[in-house]
Amino acid sequence: MSTNQPKSKVFIEIVNDLQQIIQDEGIKPGGKLPSERMLAERLEVGRSSVREALRSMELLGLIQTKHGGGTYLSDYRNHQLVQMLAKFILPAEGDLDHVIETQQIFERDAICAVAVEDQLRKLPVWESLLHKVITGEGIEREDLVRELIVTSNNRLVLKIWMLLNQFADRPYEGRSSNAEQLSLEKFLSNLRMGNPTAALAAYEQWLETF
Repeated sequence: MSTNQPKSKVFIEIVNDLQQIIQDEGIKPGGKLPSERMLAERLEVGRSSVREALRSMELLGLIQTKHGGGTYLSDYRNHQLVQMLAKFILPAEGDLDHVIETQQIFERDAICAVAVEDQLRKLPVWESLLHKVITGEGIEREDLVRELIVTSNNRLVLKIWMLLNQFADRPYEGRSSNAEQLSLEKFLSNLRMGNPTAALAAYEQWLETF
């Protein structure tokens, strides 16, 4: 990378290159990034340019620098950028309703995808969740919905759903109550039996119980 470029262009290219390095090396949240010196050498730019890019990423909550311990990739689901953007992007209560509605579009698609695929609907996780519901132990609502999205095996949808979940202030947070037991039993039972229509109907009933 040539350093004889406008500063803003160098910055954007460094961030893009950092993203590529993270992807190519399979760096997961909590994983350590190469040092400033190594990045400067690999990207053929000055260390000050790398430092500026890293500082900006840290301010956005994308990475975390530990004094004397290096730089680590953060979990994007937990950083404060989502909440900060929500204050500007979602000023009205109606906008928040639209976010939740969008979440539920992904959830309905995931329910159908799981229910019609024998291998997915017969996974032990559904039997385990159903047992907890039937015995009155209850389940973490967010765990159930996230498991549906994960099982549908679309990583892009999972990332979008998780961001929407943060925007919506985690509407599924908390443990299921006795009032939810019947609709959850119907939902999980029909999901396991491969009946998407009945599973969707029970899902809609469940949404109205909390």
